[in-house]
Amino acid sequence: MSGRHLLGVRDLGAEGIGEVLRLAETFEEVGRRPIPRVPALRGKTVVSAFFEDSTRTRLSFELAAKRLSADVSTFSSSSSSLNKGESLRDTVLTIEAMGVDAFVVRHACAGVPAQVAGWLSGDASVLNAGDGAHEHPTQALLDCFTLVRERRRRFGTVAAGEAVFAGLQVAIVGDIRHSRVARSCLFAFTALGASVTFVAPPTLLPPSLDGWPAEVSHDLDDVLPKCDVAYLLRLQNERMEGQYLPSLREYTATYGLTAERARLLGPSALVMHPGPIRRGVELAAEVADGPASLVTSQVASGVAVRMAVLYLLLGSGAPIGA
Repeated sequence: MSGRHLLGVRDLGAEGIGEVLRLAETFEEVGRRPIPRVPALRGKTVVSAFFEDSTRTRLSFELAAKRLSADVSTFSSSSSSLNKGESLRDTVLTIEAMGVDAFVVRHACAGVPAQVAGWLSGDASVLNAGDGAHEHPTQALLDCFTLVRERRRRFGTVAAGEAVFAGLQVAIVGDIRHSRVARSCLFAFTALGASVTFVAPPTLLPPSLDGWPAEVSHDLDDVLPKCDVAYLLRLQNERMEGQYLPSLREYTATYGLTAERARLLGPSALVMHPGPIRRGVELAAEVADGPASLVTSQVASGVAVRMAVLYLLLGSGAPIGA
């Protein structure tokens, strides 16, 4: 990582992830104030450039920037000159010429945030808010933050420093092939010491897992009793070309965390999902709303974590990672 951009979790390393999590704890307190705002990024301008639908990530980034007192501009591709034939490169350079400090970019195509970073001639930063099936780094960071906080609440203490997840067994379940969240979470969790098992049908695994620090299983019932965290993924239907599953009913019967299957989890196991949840498909409603679920906590963590990332890139003058 250059220090100007956040394009992927692997750019951070354990030290960089830890730096974000520590600062996020400070910014979490800001959100509880009567006026939840600090002047850390006063005078900075952040452009929210989402070329793909989003609710949680877009609003979370915009709230984070506003709580840091940055000016926020929202770019809408559906009403932009892109519809008149302007290239993405020219659009980005036009926005940069107006004088902005950061682009928060989501795009359906992998690699677009990195391409945007390469086009910029000035000092503006680029934050990857999800690019195709590649990465979603701030989702992984907020998931780490949520887990650290919840484990501390339940168990009093957790491992310190870069081994904060030492001994933790995480099962990431579902559409691994098309999920940017699976990739980012794998790299973040293992960097902090966790062991990760991908659980999916063969059709929903990537063609190759060479270099990916994960075990693989096709038997969710076998994995659940041994895991500390069950992380369910949404089926990425918008990225599927062809037939990957016989039916949703069969997928749920084999890989969905139904109420009955959730009983296989240990008493202290936690359930996570990046949203939006397809209730009754990858996760039963009673499980999503149950005491083991961290789904709402994940959303709540997003603002503080993204405040930390924005501040480290735009406010402190120091890179996030080594």
